[in-house]
Amino acid sequence: MARSQEGILAPLPKFARFTTFQLVSGADPAAALIALKKEPLGARVVVGIGHACAARLGRGVPGLHELEALSGPSVTVPSTPAALWCFLRGDVDPGELLLRERELAARVSPAFEIESATTAFKFGEGRDLSGYMDGTENPKGDDALEAAFVRDAGPHLDGGSFVAAQRWRHDLGALARRPARERDLVVGRRIADNTEIADAPESAHVKRTAQESFAPEAFVLRRSMPWAEGERAGLVFVAFGCSLRAFEVQLRRMAGLEDGITDALFSFTRPETGAAFFCPPIDDDGRLDLGALGI
Repeated sequence: MARSQEGILAPLPKFARFTTFQLVSGADPAAALIALKKEPLGARVVVGIGHACAARLGRGVPGLHELEALSGPSVTVPSTPAALWCFLRGDVDPGELLLRERELAARVSPAFEIESATTAFKFGEGRDLSGYMDGTENPKGDDALEAAFVRDAGPHLDGGSFVAAQRWRHDLGALARRPARERDLVVGRRIADNTEIADAPESAHVKRTAQESFAPEAFVLRRSMPWAEGERAGLVFVAFGCSLRAFEVQLRRMAGLEDGITDALFSFTRPETGAAFFCPPIDDDGRLDLGALGI
């Protein structure tokens, strides 16, 4: 199998910085991307290319498109496209990630400019700020490789991965005001031992997103992390896949577009952003393989 970006399969870091970039009007991104591919990535950063960037270069990456904005029963899910996405990873200090972000931004300037940046962190052994474990159903081993990475698509694509990234904002006060049993039924798992609740309602998150319940199955590799800024807090949801299909069918069911039942998570959290990217494979020197973009 072609080599994939190391940071996708690596365990969650202690800190992360999720940064999106937009293209400057009239700019040619080719020179900036050439500069970006000069340094080996290692596990310190994962880079994703947006549809707008590929289109500006006159290239189409098969399977890459903007996410659809959704409107379901009492909920809306926004689409906020970006041209470039970076998942900066570190275990020392969030300040170090900020400085690395500045270096990266200088490297891709003047074609790209930062649109948004969110500092995230690992909570406990991998919990959301609600207290519940995140990514319990993540595939492992060969199943993770099959779920997360492109294969049999040809050079410059095999080993790549599609990623969907959303920033969700929680109302932790609203969640805390609910009795513990009700909170467990929102998620569909007991917070005490992470055990799935067999008789949870159909609106429970684990039932809305049961990956094996779709046809075909809809497995993704989650690398989500909490964020907090002042009084605001939530989750940066990150899902890697061999295509965007698994994420999109899960989200449509969550929004109630499949059967009219809305995911109970929407009772305390809502997505503020949503974008999709292609994370190219890397070459034998550990540098981005941008051949799919003609670079």
